[in-house]
Amino acid sequence: MAEETKQTPKLELIRASEIDPKSVEWLWYPFIPYGKVTLVQGDPGDGKSTFLLTIAAMLTKGDPLPFTEPEIPPEPMCVIYQTTEDDADDTIVPRFIRANGDREKLIFINEKEAPISFDDARIEAAIKTTGAKLLILDPLSSYIGDCQLNAANEVRPRFNHLIRIAKETNAAIVIVNHLNKMFGTKAIYRTPGSIDIVGAVRSALLIGRSKENDDERVMVQQKSNLAPTGAAIVFSVGEDGISFIKESELTADELLACSSDKTGRPDTKTQEAMEIIRDLLSDGEEHEASECEARLNEAGISKSTAKKAKRILGVVSNKPHYSWYWRLPIDED
Repeated sequence: MAEETKQTPKLELIRASEIDPKSVEWLWYPFIPYGKVTLVQGDPGDGKSTFLLTIAAMLTKGDPLPFTEPEIPPEPMCVIYQTTEDDADDTIVPRFIRANGDREKLIFINEKEAPISFDDARIEAAIKTTGAKLLILDPLSSYIGDCQLNAANEVRPRFNHLIRIAKETNAAIVIVNHLNKMFGTKAIYRTPGSIDIVGAVRSALLIGRSKENDDERVMVQQKSNLAPTGAAIVFSVGEDGISFIKESELTADELLACSSDKTGRPDTKTQEAMEIIRDLLSDGEEHEASECEARLNEAGISKSTAKKAKRILGVVSNKPHYSWYWRLPIDED
């Protein structure tokens, strides 16, 4: 049997003059855009789910979101909430009730017969059937499907399904994720797995504990592609739910530095190694690994400590010809 020849895709060119420019629409400016995917991260127990359920409750009631003053009162909307970490009957719905949400507008996709993943056709069908303007998937590891989180070539195609659904339905899609344990590094590198996870989303939010008050939490914006970075929001979590307190100028790196102070930062030698590597690679260019290793050795840094510092910083190793080179990672690398 003759081997089937692979058909070459037809070339189609589109000029910029054929595209009608449009403005980005916002569910919550500048944190959650419509038609895009947003990431919400934090350590377990820091209030991510409670925070999002409170936001969902406000949306179902048509209440203005925290620290916004809309010219026109928002219309109540449906929200789809999927989670594998808490049960709907004893955790999700009771929290939603405490937040005074409209239970008729909080919707779950039944996963008893088959679990949902990013490329599941039921996601798009549910959004179109209910008219939901927000879909929450909690956590990422349960819904990304059979995928190596460290492999960019596997992560990005998975996200592309959600990106397409968000664009075609103009719904906001929010993914909840846990932080890794790489203390002492920039906030953008605390996402487990490939940096492509952060690269795929248009906004990344971080929730952590306040340094001043252990009952308070802070939401900060790690990444913002579509608008200036928003002010941090301080809120408390109590038996009666969430209370929004104030806006703050705290950054994501500062918030995680507070967390590192409480949970334990890398040892002194690792910190020293990180500073040396940052200094050597601060120009963004590639530098020969042998030169970097020699500099670390001169400072009395062991190979194991240097390796740990490289891992925390996410240093990229590359061998274009005969020698290895190091460089610091780029956000969209």
